[in-house]
Amino acid sequence: MAGRRRWSTEEILDAAVELLRTSDAESFSVRKLAAVLGTDSSSLYRHFRSKTELLRAVADRILLAAVDGYRPEGDWKQRITALALRVREAFGEHPQLAAVWARYASGGTGSRLVMEEVLQALSASGLPDEEIPARYHRIAVLIAALIASEAGVGAVTPEEREQGMELFRVAVFGADPERFPALARFARDVRPLGADRRAAFEEILAAHLAHIEAATSLTRGSARGGPPRR
Repeated sequence: MAGRRRWSTEEILDAAVELLRTSDAESFSVRKLAAVLGTDSSSLYRHFRSKTELLRAVADRILLAAVDGYRPEGDWKQRITALALRVREAFGEHPQLAAVWARYASGGTGSRLVMEEVLQALSASGLPDEEIPARYHRIAVLIAALIASEAGVGAVTPEEREQGMELFRVAVFGADPERFPALARFARDVRPLGADRRAAFEEILAAHLAHIEAATSLTRGSARGGPPRR
């Protein structure tokens, strides 16, 4: 009688990605993955010590896909923006995995490549070395939060989206103008959470990077013994 097939790490990760397309991190389990592969959980634990380790590896695969073919171009802000948009696009194709990344993070090669590029870009910004780790952390939190939030919107079904739009219209146009005067005033221009997500992503990131740039200018001005020239 032939023994069970031995699955490679890459094949296991491929199957995990497909399973996570139709489920979330909470309902995902090594047992379910093993059933999909036609094996038992113990065989998968030879590759990954826990469910969390497996999920981190899956998230890292998305980061690897994001940096595949990436080449640093432009100034430090353009580099960070281009990389962030690539990561956003990669997780946009796998919205269920964005929540996995935001929750479990990753310590694999994909994560290291993203970290390396952001740190190098910040080094090119002129920030003092002692400020770069904290600035990196803020950028990472911002990007992860925006991508996870967007993925949550993108993962809903068309029926759920339409229901949400109806609730939005009721909340905005049905609001009592005496109790909610500002909402009544701007009702026609207020947009739902799912609208213009890419534009919002770019604008929020640009504002944060501009804040870093301003801080860098202040630091340089202080180093020269006075405020920066305007």
